[in-house]
Amino acid sequence: MKPYVLCHMVTSIDGRIWGSRWRPKANVVPNLFETLHDRLVEEGGAGGSWLCGRVTAQEFARGKGKVYPPTSETLPRQNWYALDETARRAVKAWGIFLDAHGKAVWERSDIGGDPILVILTEQVPDSHLAGLRREGISYIFAGRDSVDLAAALETLNRELGLTRLLLEGGGGANGALLRAGLVDEISLVISPVVDGSTGGPIVFNSGDSDLGPAPIERMTLASHTILDGGTVWLRYRLGSI
Repeated sequence: MKPYVLCHMVTSIDGRIWGSRWRPKANVVPNLFETLHDRLVEEGGAGGSWLCGRVTAQEFARGKGKVYPPTSETLPRQNWYALDETARRAVKAWGIFLDAHGKAVWERSDIGGDPILVILTEQVPDSHLAGLRREGISYIFAGRDSVDLAAALETLNRELGLTRLLLEGGGGANGALLRAGLVDEISLVISPVVDGSTGGPIVFNSGDSDLGPAPIERMTLASHTILDGGTVWLRYRLGSI
């Protein structure tokens, strides 16, 4: 069983998510993403765990441009938690990151009080695992060379009890879960701003390769809300026919 996955993003009208490039600046609502995130958490009533991709992980990590030092340890490719089972089941929200090859050096163990958990592949070196353990960062494995997203979500449900998960970018992570058929709902907040440039990050993408249309069979409008300043909040449910 996997958690219910709700992709929550704030975007310009041209689908770009890099807020520093949005214009006019006067139409950018401060902390809008966080405010609506909190509303979604309250609505769900099942904790506020959230998942982001590798690029976002490196933005949050404090050890930019660093790697963990070498180790003589040989560590098993088994899930490892910094908290015992009772403590981790009591966590209200995890900050979860896809980091298949162990690129993020954290130098922190939580984000805003949410303990960090990273999803890795078995190709991650022992030095990285040892570094995560020293920093008190939990990790799970989901695949040998590439992340098996479905297996990762099943592990989060089985071992952490997660029944609901907010997917919050970037576009690569969003696109990967969408293509794997793992997104149940999209919360799309369209701000009255424009990016207007080429090559900026977008809500969903497939990396450097064009993989064709996303395999979506059904997408139903669940709600629409007009927020202050002309911002539009759309909620869509996805599913099989």
